[in-house]
Amino acid sequence: MAFCNKVGGLIRRQCTSSSSRGPTPMIHMFNVVRHASTSKLFVGGLSYGTDDMSLKEAFNCFGTVVEGFVGTKVITDRDSGRSKGFGFVSFEDSESAKSALSGMDGQELHGRSIRVSFANDRPSGGFRGGYGGGAGGFGGSGGY
Repeated sequence: MAFCNKVGGLIRRQCTSSSSRGPTPMIHMFNVVRHASTSKLFVGGLSYGTDDMSLKEAFNCFGTVVEGFVGTKVITDRDSGRSKGFGFVSFEDSESAKSALSGMDGQELHGRSIRVSFANDRPSGGFRGGYGGGAGGFGGSGGY
């Protein structure tokens, strides 16, 4: 949330310092970031054949899906490139996201029954695994 506030402040400063030529792309980006937590959906139970484009097509009828990387993303394994069976869809407004949630949760997509819920923001900081963890581990305070 602090990140969103920081980005919002920078965008507002840029928008107020530029001449008044109407809405700028920066304002649009600010609105997308500001509403991300209420308009981003988690979609689980996806078929391994579902890709970003087909996921977007399935949810497009509920409202405007955000363009680019933020819009739709099927999460894939970095080594094999194969889908992990879940993804995310971001809408421009929360009403579209609510409509998509109620319309698509439990429905069939590419032969699989999908689960749709509001996406939770990833917690900042904390333990994320890997090396350098607790005492005695590689890079820890105890050990070798």
